[in-house]
Amino acid sequence: MAAPGRHIGHSVQRNGRFLLYNLEQLLGHRGFGWTSALRQQAAEANKESTESVVIPRKKTWSREAVLEALASTVSRDPTAYPYQFQDDPYLSPRTSTEFKLFSLSQESGRSAAKYIVNNNPKLFTKDFAEPHIPCLMPETVSLRLEEVSEEALKERITLRKVTAAVDMYDQLLQAGTTVSMETTHSLLDLICLYSDRDPVQDGEPQTDDAEFGEELKKRKARVRRASDFLKFTWKENNNAERIFNLLPERDTRCYSALIRGMVKHGAYAKAFSMYTDMLNNRLTADVHIFNALISAAPDVRDKFNERWDLVAELLNQMNQQKVRPDLLTFNSVLKALRRCGFLAKTQALHTLNEMKALGIAPSLASYDHILAVFYKSASSAQNNTDLLQEVIAELEGRIFTCQDPDDVLFFSSAMRICLDSKDLELGYKIQSLVDVGENWRLLGDSFQQSIYYGRFFNLLCMMEHIDVVLKWYKQIIPSLYYPNPQGMRDLLQALDTDSRLDLLPSIWKDIKTLGHDNKPDLVEELLSLMAREKHSSEVQESFAACALDVKSVFDLRPSIEWSAASLSHITTLLLRANKTRQAWEMLQLFKSRNRVPSEGLLNNFLSVCHSDGDSQKAVQLVQLSAAFCLPTTWRLAKRALAEFELTEEQRAILSELETAGEPSD
Repeated sequence: MAAPGRHIGHSVQRNGRFLLYNLEQLLGHRGFGWTSALRQQAAEANKESTESVVIPRKKTWSREAVLEALASTVSRDPTAYPYQFQDDPYLSPRTSTEFKLFSLSQESGRSAAKYIVNNNPKLFTKDFAEPHIPCLMPETVSLRLEEVSEEALKERITLRKVTAAVDMYDQLLQAGTTVSMETTHSLLDLICLYSDRDPVQDGEPQTDDAEFGEELKKRKARVRRASDFLKFTWKENNNAERIFNLLPERDTRCYSALIRGMVKHGAYAKAFSMYTDMLNNRLTADVHIFNALISAAPDVRDKFNERWDLVAELLNQMNQQKVRPDLLTFNSVLKALRRCGFLAKTQALHTLNEMKALGIAPSLASYDHILAVFYKSASSAQNNTDLLQEVIAELEGRIFTCQDPDDVLFFSSAMRICLDSKDLELGYKIQSLVDVGENWRLLGDSFQQSIYYGRFFNLLCMMEHIDVVLKWYKQIIPSLYYPNPQGMRDLLQALDTDSRLDLLPSIWKDIKTLGHDNKPDLVEELLSLMAREKHSSEVQESFAACALDVKSVFDLRPSIEWSAASLSHITTLLLRANKTRQAWEMLQLFKSRNRVPSEGLLNNFLSVCHSDGDSQKAVQLVQLSAAFCLPTTWRLAKRALAEFELTEEQRAILSELETAGEPSD
């Protein structure tokens, strides 16, 4: 219908212009004058008829444009497991432990498959994918060039064969072949990046050499430091230093590779010595050298003022050498200020202003360092959150990309401040910022993401109404967050605060699903909330069923020790639901588990026996109390004698227990 209508419109427009032209000729012959408006309209019509049609330029769409458009119409399903586990429903994790295990297993299998494919490329030559998917095809991991040449050296550098590349370089020098400076730069970068060791390839077994193993043993014997978490340390006179010393000419790029490698692998003092040697050779540093040295400054000075003086000196030298700082330069300064004590707050704001003066926009890592300076402890966050309010107001509605490895720490740090200050409104603003675009990718790995959502959920449990807490509980668990025992304990406290203890049985099911039913402290707190006070008969029935389920879980796990409080709570819940037989079985567990029941529990049990008219059970209860040598036995016997209709035999037993346990004046 659209095409015929368009043709009709063009025909009417063309015929209208024709009639207008003929009318003008006719009126001109009859001697009637046109008004200026009519003449202008006729001129515009003639002009439009002579103009050429401009065809717009063709827009090029990416291959994923349709998929991206479809994906934008679908929101996250809070009931679904993470995308990485949807290929195999059997491996859908239910707990944080399973999430870690399945993730590592999946990555291990992927690495093993990649190792097999790359080392047997002849077995995987057919490409069935349309269009071609390069990552599914074997990578070149074996050496093809065996002759001694610079091309062979480049191949070994590309394949990250550190030892083979060094051997090829030595052979080239022995043959008298000059290696280009560009290839030398690449070789030094490779050696310094991996600290003169061959990196572990995908799928290969990871083995530590004997020297590194001895070094680990020495580290375990002393207090841990940040440098202890480095996998490799810088070796004295390694191949990087040897090749560097053999160079006839050394430029800034060569010094940059060694200095960055030394800083990366913990040789901070040696990096500054190398920088001094570079200045003595009248070379100017590049921005990467300054970034590395600034980050290492707190490790070569002990006092706070000395650390900042060294950072300021490096910045002055940067200005003298006319090296323009970048984002990572200022982030290195802010990160160093975190270890400069009382000087940090003043200098951090000056650094931030300097960034803005140079037109460098701060990244999330910049703000994270500033927050760390001003909110070092929970007490500092409790005073005020004005600075964080300003930061969030400046970032509101923006979409971020990762520009610094520390960018992923911002959201969890900001949520920690909200939790310490109990600022729920600010916490919601941070969560809204996470939901903008793909900012959620900057939450970090699964561990960092768990920290963020754990703090957010803790804040909700403390400050929000229980209905809103349960709404968020369903949205983020378990699709985004697997709560730890403390998170479930926070939820129990929130239910207690808003008097919604009737939901405890459903929370117990989640505790079992999340794998926390083996935490005695958490289970005992759940039981204590259910047994603390009486509820309606319907609620008591659900509590009793939950208590029996807890008992079955404990029975299946002999390693879990029954506490006297847990046994008492379960027995109380069963008594309130008129499940006397199961309650009596719980009393027998006290004896088998070497636990002692409380006086209140025995009195409650005696009251239930009185309401049921079960005198025999009452006598057995007093005898059980005597078996535990409880001081309350004579009172129980006296009460049973007064309240129950007993046989002569039962009365004799109780009288004897009363006489034996009654204290003498």
